[in-house]
Amino acid sequence: NVLVAFMPWGGYNFEDAILLSEKLVREDAFTSIHIEEFEVEARDTKLGKEDVTRDIPNVGEEALRNLDESGIIRIGAEVKPGDILVGKVTPKGETQLTPEEKLLRAIFGEKAGDVKDTSLTVPPGVEGIVVDVKIFSRKGLDKDERSKSIETDDQMKLQRDHHEELRIIDEEKTKKIRKLLLGKVVGRDLMDPESGDVILKKKGKLTAEILKRLPDDTVRHIILSDPDEQKELEDVERRAKEQIEILQTLYDEKVGRLKRGDELPPGVIKLVKVYIAMKRKIQVGDKMAGRHGNKGVVSRVLPEEDMPYLPDGTPVEIVLNPLGVPSRMNVGQILETHLGWAAKALGVKVASPVFDGASEKEIKELLKKAKLPTSGQAHLVDGKTGEPFGSPVTVGYMYVLKLHHLVDDKIHARSIGPYSLVTQQPLGGKAQFGGQRLGEMEVWALQAYGAASTLQEFLTVKSDDVPGRSRMYEAIVKGEPFLEPGLPESFNVLVKELQSLGLDVELVKTQD
Repeated sequence: NVLVAFMPWGGYNFEDAILLSEKLVREDAFTSIHIEEFEVEARDTKLGKEDVTRDIPNVGEEALRNLDESGIIRIGAEVKPGDILVGKVTPKGETQLTPEEKLLRAIFGEKAGDVKDTSLTVPPGVEGIVVDVKIFSRKGLDKDERSKSIETDDQMKLQRDHHEELRIIDEEKTKKIRKLLLGKVVGRDLMDPESGDVILKKKGKLTAEILKRLPDDTVRHIILSDPDEQKELEDVERRAKEQIEILQTLYDEKVGRLKRGDELPPGVIKLVKVYIAMKRKIQVGDKMAGRHGNKGVVSRVLPEEDMPYLPDGTPVEIVLNPLGVPSRMNVGQILETHLGWAAKALGVKVASPVFDGASEKEIKELLKKAKLPTSGQAHLVDGKTGEPFGSPVTVGYMYVLKLHHLVDDKIHARSIGPYSLVTQQPLGGKAQFGGQRLGEMEVWALQAYGAASTLQEFLTVKSDDVPGRSRMYEAIVKGEPFLEPGLPESFNVLVKELQSLGLDVELVKTQD
């Protein structure tokens, strides 16, 4: 619940943007923790088995410092983009060797060059702490040290939980038996287990005082004179015994599953899952919303002292644009703001059910009761200048959420990356480390400005002109500002498509 004001503020809440107070960032009001799962599979390939290991070719000790002897990152390690989470090597086929690999083979013999590094690394935009690692191995395979230690820890945890469950059942059973025995008549003399003295003679009544003196073990073996009451006691014992048997079966099953090995897809020898926890504070670019579809993006985080403040000196925490209300007709947010202000002043909790919400009349009554203006508006003062704003502003408390569209997950930039095999154009999207698409409309915009050279660069060397790309690289390295575009690969694709339709297109070179 945050204090909101509906007013424009220097254009920063234009088009559903949201102005936020630094106080919310400082108090971690919208700080969230995200756990990301990353997994890597070691497969049995045609060329041989992939191996999860710490021994990775051409990787320095610095990059391996957080890996254990099995090549898996330790729990608690801080990781950044590019860090190795799980070391893995894949056998290479007999390919053409690079000079470096030839040298390595000459020095270290055959072993050095026949595997390539296919480790799991932290993707861009992820930074956090490793909170858990799970290792799944195929049945019948020898487990590595890390798997064994995880298995031992899991077994100990299962054992602890099992003992705790048994203890709770035992305690509950004893409690029930003591409750049933209170005020009942015993069927035979009751002896003190330590001294052997008779505490209660046959046909005597059990009082709370006597029961308190008796240990649990003795209480469980008391015989009552009434057979029905005795049967009730035996039922409690029987039910507890059944529960213990079920728990024991479940425990044995879980332990067996731990020892047996895991069911993995065909061809997979080992599967490693790494969980990374990230703490995200709210920042510019994050998406927020109220409970009325009134969503927006944080445009600026303002120091608390610059925020507009109420006549009593309380600075508002969020400034929303009043234009987000009229055309959308979600007036619920205004009513919620008024109701929230009254509820906060009165110190009460309010709930407004869907088709039975608080009416305007009730909200006005509450505002009156809280000694607040019934208009729900206040004369705010500008935090920067100290001068009051021209007209009263709607203020109050609204419930605001942070949505899962965070700027850290969306931000993306590409320098050199993968190209599509067919069109030779850069791939699209953050997941593929792709480029920004220059669509028809963007091309029209550049054409409208007559930006011919920019356009030529975009459509050739920055996209799918393969020889032009390498010439561009050469020109940059040599320091020559020179661009000679070639033929885009997409033109060749078009020619091939026309050929598939039976139209032969020939390119004829004309003499200049």
